[in-house]
Formats: sequence, structure tokens, C-alpha cells
Amino acid sequence: MTVDTYTYLERIAYDGASEPTIETLRVLHRQHLLAVPFENLDIHVPREIVLETERLYEKIVGERRGGFCYELNGLFAELLRGLGFRVTLLSASVPRGDGSPGPEFDHLALRVDLDEPWLADVGFGELFLHPLALRLGGQEQEHDGKRWRIEEDGERWLLQRHDGERWRVEYSLSMQPRELAEFEAMCRYHQTSPESHFTRGRVCSLATAEGRVSLTGERLIVTRNGTREEQPVDGEDAWQRALWETFGIVLPRAPRG
Repeated sequence: MTVDTYTYLERIAYDGASEPTIETLRVLHRQHLLAVPFENLDIHVPREIVLETERLYEKIVGERRGGFCYELNGLFAELLRGLGFRVTLLSASVPRGDGSPGPEFDHLALRVDLDEPWLADVGFGELFLHPLALRLGGQEQEHDGKRWRIEEDGERWLLQRHDGERWRVEYSLSMQPRELAEFEAMCRYHQTSPESHFTRGRVCSLATAEGRVSLTGERLIVTRNGTREEQPVDGEDAWQRALWETFGIVLPRAPRG
């Protein structure tokens, strides 16, 4: 399926240039993060997440929902291709809590080749609002007050963010081109395994011009210009009301066939 580019751009409130340039990519990337939430809510409906372009488009554009990395970056890649960008799906390994490397296909990120390669990622939750240049050698890049660099580790590339005290690995990338179907097994794992953090609780999170808003557990967390505020959300009715009022989402009550 080829996505309806016009409707998709309308979904992310983008009405700018469509030429495949870094300027276009930057604005598309930011608009996507401001419009489409990172969320795992289908896992808790439950409703199966299927990595098929038609299903992803129906959910994210048609139903005005969000998703997690396989969905968000998988569909964003199709939008970019429709606009003439050269896009490669990349597999990433996310460090576990103890620092050990996670499995391959744990995360899906995008390589976009223009005058030089760029890392695009609209499916990691809180990361970078604008694409990063895929440059090795530890050259620092600063966006929105955050510092980033990419280091080589054998055949893998480490995306690192400075947390104010030290450099921390966000994920480890393989540059081998991948197809969306190769992520299906890990997508199923994250939907079903009690070891996956996605099965342990609901989250819906969206970047804003001032920071971020997140509905997770029994709290609504709003960060504005570095100031964090939390509000309790007591009970399922209040949770569903906060989901609608904050993100415009009404969850289905039955699995989709």
C-alpha cells in the first residue's frame, strides 16, 4: 500500500515544502513528534499490532492514534519515501537496565540519505526533535539544549546522549538495511512477553513546544521549560477522560479483526 501523503501530512499539521531536503526532513520530523504520540495502549486493550502498512496507516492517520517504534518509524518511512526521500530501516539494540545490550530488532530507527546520512527517529518516546547527522568520531551535536554524539563500536554505531554528568548509550545501531517484516518477531515479543516493559503498564506520551506531556500509570506528567508537574489520575474513568482530553484518543473496546 502507498500511503495517502496529503492526508498523512494533514495528520501532522504540515503544509510546507515537499522537496526531499534536510530542511523539509527537519520540519517533518518535529511535526510528527508534536502530533503523533508514543503509546502502547493497544497492548492493553488488547488489540494485536500488525506490521502492515495498511494497518499502521489506518491506526495512526485514520484513527489519529499513536504507536511504538515499529509502527511510528515504519509508517514515517513510507511517508518520507512518498515524498522522494531515500530511507533505510535500521535495527537497534537498546541497553537493558543493567547496562547489558538488548536483542537485535529491539528498536527500529531510520537512516535518511541526503547530502549526508541522517538519523531520524519518531518512535523512541523522548529523544531528539530534529534528525541527527550520522557521523562517527564523537562529534557533538546539540539540539534543544541536549548534547548527542555517535561513536563506533566494532561494526555497530552507538547513539549517546550526555545526561549532564556522563555520556549514556541510548541504543546501538546496525547499518545493515532491514525490511519491516524482519521486526515482526520482536514486535510480537513486546506485545506478549511479561519481560517486556511494554506489557507492564500503559503509557501515552507526546512532545510539546515547551516539553512533554505523558499519561503513565496513575499520573499525568507535564513538563514545561524544564519544570515538571504531576497530577494524580485515580480510577479507570478518570484515566480514559485524561487520555481523551490530553491526546484526543478514545480506545476501542473490542479487538479489531
